[in-house]
Amino acid sequence: MSQQILLVDDEEGIRKVLDISLTDSGYQVLIAKNSEEALRIFKENRPPLVLTDIKMPGMDGIELLKKIKEESPDTEVIMITGHGDMETAIESLKFDATDFITKPIHDEALEIALKRAKEKISLKNQLKEYTENLELLVEKKTKKLVEAERLTAIGQTVAGLAHAIKNITGGLTGGEFVLEQGIELNNQKYMHQGWNMIKGNVNKLKNMALDLLNYTKEREPDYQLCDPNRPVQEVFELMLPYARKYGVTLEMDLDKHLSDAWFDPEGIHRSLLNLVTNAIDACTDINSNHGSDKVILQSRKTKGWAVEYQVEDNGCGMDEKIKGKVFQSFFSTKGTRGTGLGLMITKKIIDEHDGYIKLESEVGKGTKLIIRLPKKDQSLRSK
Repeated sequence: MSQQILLVDDEEGIRKVLDISLTDSGYQVLIAKNSEEALRIFKENRPPLVLTDIKMPGMDGIELLKKIKEESPDTEVIMITGHGDMETAIESLKFDATDFITKPIHDEALEIALKRAKEKISLKNQLKEYTENLELLVEKKTKKLVEAERLTAIGQTVAGLAHAIKNITGGLTGGEFVLEQGIELNNQKYMHQGWNMIKGNVNKLKNMALDLLNYTKEREPDYQLCDPNRPVQEVFELMLPYARKYGVTLEMDLDKHLSDAWFDPEGIHRSLLNLVTNAIDACTDINSNHGSDKVILQSRKTKGWAVEYQVEDNGCGMDEKIKGKVFQSFFSTKGTRGTGLGLMITKKIIDEHDGYIKLESEVGKGTKLIIRLPKKDQSLRSK
């Protein structure tokens, strides 16, 4: 298909000569006798090439060039000028004219100017095609990277889950063996020990399943207007027997001046339960050198926040490397006793509350975890 070119000149003789020359060169020629007519034809046809005189009545060629470039920056415009008007022709190059030729117009000069213009059009098309292909390639590569990251995350999750389940099944197998020995020997002590091992590991499995459901499920907190001290009291009463069992002193320190606040009581209960369980376990760690193991669970009034919770222990503590990993899925410092989900779930719950969680720890001195919940209003009731 022949390429369109818009020819603009107020002199009829020049229009006819150039029309013949351009048609013979294989162009489909659109003709205008002034700039106003040229703009109308250009908007209707959008030719890639324009050949225009500079000196014309009314709107001159420079103004026409500017308007065409505003409409279509990629259109190539060649200017025609007389010998005495070289400064104007050079000025046109500042406004992104492709080239200029002088009157009288020689076929060779016109051919060279048109060749340059066509080369520029070809280069722009190649660049556009390359850019589009590059964008498509980037999009495909990005999708592959996202998919690879997704598969890696799934692989890590499955590996961590398999390890956690392996630990639990090991505990179940051990409990089964002790229970069988107790039955075989008619030893009540062995029976109780074996059965307690089985129950403990079944509870671990149940809690791990609940943690996984909580982690994978996108949910809005079930906001209720609550006493901020209530989850502290509930967790304290629930964990007190567990702490005594391992010789850990569990203390509670409540701020009686706290006002009722909007939060999800079940989620905050779960979070504090995870933190207190970890704190007690840290005190019973073999690397803990304290003679008197202690965990303090407290609520505090903090400026700018609805409530601050702190869980502090004087257990084994953590180094910087471990501190950087504690909120990662399936990372546990407890060996076979942990699943590596507790702190991850806690952080997710606090994030869902738009809250704040901070870990402070030092090896051999203990760990403190701080949770802050923002002030919310009654509009959350409908969520």
